[in-house]
Amino acid sequence: MNYYLAPMEGITGRIFRNAYHRCFPDFDKYFTPFITPTDNGKLSPKDYNDIGPEFNEGLYVVPQILTNQADGFLRTAKAIQALGYKEVNFNLGCPSGTVVAKRRGSGFLAYPMELDEFLYEIFAKTDLKVSIKTRVGKADPAEFEEILGIYNRYPLEELIVHPRVQTDFYKNRVNLEAFALAEKNSRHSLCYNGDIVDAASAAHIREGFPSVDKFMIGRGLIKRPWLLEELSGGRQEKQERKERFFRFHNAILEGYR
Repeated sequence: MNYYLAPMEGITGRIFRNAYHRCFPDFDKYFTPFITPTDNGKLSPKDYNDIGPEFNEGLYVVPQILTNQADGFLRTAKAIQALGYKEVNFNLGCPSGTVVAKRRGSGFLAYPMELDEFLYEIFAKTDLKVSIKTRVGKADPAEFEEILGIYNRYPLEELIVHPRVQTDFYKNRVNLEAFALAEKNSRHSLCYNGDIVDAASAAHIREGFPSVDKFMIGRGLIKRPWLLEELSGGRQEKQERKERFFRFHNAILEGYR
C-alpha cells in the first residue's frame, strides 16, 4: 500500500509535515494545502515558505493548485516546476462555501464543459505530472459519470477520489457506489480518500476494493498521529505511544515558535 497525507488548509503545512517526519514513519507523498495563483505568476511568500525545497528536505511533497483559470494554473505550475518539482495536484475537492462560490474546488464540478476545456489547455501546455483530487459531484453523485468521462480523456498521473459531493461537506457516509464506478471505469491509477480513521475502516475499503493500493488520509491522522503504523501492522506500547506523541506535540510547538 501507498499512503498519502491529505492537504488540509491551516493544518498540514510544512511545520506539521516536518514534525511528523521527525516522529513517525513517512508517507509516500505529502500533498500541500492549496496554492491560489497570483496575478504575476509568482509564488507568494506564504506559499514559498510552505513548499520551498529547503523547508521540505527528505519529503516527497506534491504542491496543490486551486483555480478555474488555465492560464493561472500554468503560471503557478511553472513557478513550482522552477523549484525542482515534477508533479502538481489540481484541487477539485474543496467543499468550502467561499471557494465553491468562485467556481473553484468542488464547485468547478458543476461546470463540466468548462472543466473539460480547462484540462485540455493545461495538458496541452505543461510537461509536469498532474494528478487530480476530486469529489464525485457538486450536489448529486449521478454527476460523477460525466465527470469521470472527462478525466478519462487526459493523461492524469493519478486520480484521488473522495466519494462525497460538495454539499455533503464532511457529513453523511462516503458513497462507495460512486467509488466503485471509478474503480470500474477509470483508466487512471486510483487513490481512495475519505473516513479512514482506524485499521477497521481501512480494512473495509481494502476488502471492497482490492485493486486499489493507495490511501489518502487526513482527519483520521490528525486525531491519531500513529494511524499509519497501525495500518501497516505495527504495534506500540501505550507508554511508547504517549512519549512519541509528546515529542510530536513539542516539534509542532517548536516549529510555530
